[in-house]
Amino acid sequence: MLLGLMVALAAACSALAGLTDFSAGLLNWASSRYGREAPGRLQIWQRLVRDTKETKDAKDTKPGDGRADPGPQLRRTNDFFNQIPYFNDIKHWGMEDYWATPVEMLASFGGDCEDYSIGKYLTLKDLGVPVERLRITYVRALKLNESHMVLAYYPQPDADPLILDNMFSDIRPASQRTDLEPVYSFNDDDLWLPSGVARKGGASQVRLWRDLLDKLAKEQKM
Repeated sequence: MLLGLMVALAAACSALAGLTDFSAGLLNWASSRYGREAPGRLQIWQRLVRDTKETKDAKDTKPGDGRADPGPQLRRTNDFFNQIPYFNDIKHWGMEDYWATPVEMLASFGGDCEDYSIGKYLTLKDLGVPVERLRITYVRALKLNESHMVLAYYPQPDADPLILDNMFSDIRPASQRTDLEPVYSFNDDDLWLPSGVARKGGASQVRLWRDLLDKLAKEQKM
């Protein structure tokens, strides 16, 4: 009876584990694979998330509609990930196209536009930003004439989204980013075409996203 209760409690704790609730096993793995400074970088991310959650909770206790201003969450998350050095996938991972988890990005201390966007997306989701307001967005960077990825935040479904981009320190409305041409966007659930047409469940068609989710699940089990 007692053993069964302990197992159930352990399973419940695992299911409720947050993005930055790192196990000793994961920290040891990061240290052995990426060097002894890797766990420290992960713990800085952990403190950022916890401090931001505490600030958000404090705001939510104030009179009003009970919704915290997402501005500080967006700015802190954008600033944090933009500090990480940029490396293309060939140089950093020895692969043409690799989507790293935030743990891999921070532990290895490097990443490219996909990794910045994914790290920001997962962090903001963990901070309580509704997933329907977030879209990982593939674009064409017109001035560079190359593919690029950014994170878009929609205050309202039809609003001009705010763009979180590793190429800029500030967060700008999409209407001011005439240098970007949308290709497609997605979040946990759906995929959007440039026309705005949504494909329900379309995110499951993005192979590298499925691979990333598998890696995230493995990290949670370490």
